[in-house]
Amino acid sequence: MKQKSKKVCIVGSGIAGLACAARLAAKGYAVACFEANSYYGGKLTSFEKDGFRFDAGPSLFTMPQLVDDVFVAANKNPRTYFNYKQKEVACNYFFSDGLLLTGYADITKFAHEIENKLGVNKNVIINYFNKSKMKYQRVGNLFMTHSLHKLSTWLSSKVLVALSHIYSFDLLNTMNGVNVRELKNDKLIQLFNRYATYNGSNPYSAPGLLTLIPHLEHGIGTFIPEGGMQQIPESLYKLCIDLGVTFHFNSPVDKIILNGSRASGVISKQQHFDFDMVVCNSDIANAYKKLIPELKKSKTIATQERSSSALIFYWGINKRFSQLDLHNILFSSNYKEEFDCMFAKQEVYQDPTVYINISSKEITGDAPVGAENWFVMINMPANKGYYTDEVQRKARAFIIKKINTLLSTDIEKYIIVEDVLTPVSIESKTGSLHGSLYGTASNTKMSAFSRHANFSTEVNNLFFCGGSVHPGGGIPLCLNSAKIVSELIADVN
Repeated sequence: MKQKSKKVCIVGSGIAGLACAARLAAKGYAVACFEANSYYGGKLTSFEKDGFRFDAGPSLFTMPQLVDDVFVAANKNPRTYFNYKQKEVACNYFFSDGLLLTGYADITKFAHEIENKLGVNKNVIINYFNKSKMKYQRVGNLFMTHSLHKLSTWLSSKVLVALSHIYSFDLLNTMNGVNVRELKNDKLIQLFNRYATYNGSNPYSAPGLLTLIPHLEHGIGTFIPEGGMQQIPESLYKLCIDLGVTFHFNSPVDKIILNGSRASGVISKQQHFDFDMVVCNSDIANAYKKLIPELKKSKTIATQERSSSALIFYWGINKRFSQLDLHNILFSSNYKEEFDCMFAKQEVYQDPTVYINISSKEITGDAPVGAENWFVMINMPANKGYYTDEVQRKARAFIIKKINTLLSTDIEKYIIVEDVLTPVSIESKTGSLHGSLYGTASNTKMSAFSRHANFSTEVNNLFFCGGSVHPGGGIPLCLNSAKIVSELIADVN
């Protein structure tokens, strides 16, 4: 086959890079991945410490069919590589006044919980989720799986049908504005505003269309891989190996080689490697700055608003907390002020919303008997110089206070293992500019259209996948970016 002579370089082996490599190898391309680290997976990694296993990066798993689809595209049985189960409880929500809401994955059950605890008619929630589903089905799914930067997308019949319902997409409203209009309850507004953090944005400025996100978690479901989140990159890596993809670890790409109007290879560790096509799975801002600085977009992308970053403590807890589940949110008392601190003031808030993930609730081997492995995270501003050891110390104290108050405990007594991931270390380990988790923020009405395309408009045979380009950050969107790129390459080659 002609395609077998085509050589493709994948720069980076994050989730999108692995999925793209597998898809292209299954199509007959000769694929090689160059990875700066000694491991694959990008932000989605894990580690063990003193008997505790921690998923180090993304902890929420939705839309598992997108992982399955990578294996199906390679004519492989997904269950041979990867297995998961659905959660009955998506998340437990703790509010600053002590109220606990159980976020059942089943929408009807969740609506009854809200009616019983908050006195809000269950139909308000059911109608909200119906609208969320409608937005996803009419426009979200379409634009998450196709390039926004190709005329063929806009001329398709599906897009024309979607645009006929444009009035219902809340494009001129903010996420908070939609939630205020639809929910009319402060706690519910805060709960559903939190979905802006799924792409590192501010609900008070992010577009109302993002209210489609709750459908992914409740309408489609919340899941957990049987081996923890690390099983996702592990399974994709095994698939790549089975398909003949080669990997170069500890091999940072120093430059993408441009030969006139086309990408023709990479330089790694002072060696020149020729390729027919290059797919960059690196953060797009750092890619332009370091790998292709001669292209015009370098300065423009670097000045775009960054998404939020994170501060994560990995705690081995020598106790079990029955009131906690796999996913738990401990809300701040003033959400608006918290997001103002993050995006306007660029400082840590004194009463932060705390997310606690405990995989040992589902995977008993992740912690010793009678203990739990806590992944404790707060959202932080992207680091533009504010982050110091003193900031970390204060943030940790704020987190401890929040946990002690809402869980009626003295958590420090039970911490027997501790590690930490900061905005600084996120940038150093993943190359994400300023440690931002999702590239650019989605804090404007046209933010979806300002994300970088999955291909270069200046150079032929140069493509981009991952969370910093279209369609965005998070595991589902990264997997979609891989599919888009594989289809773009197939179309032109």
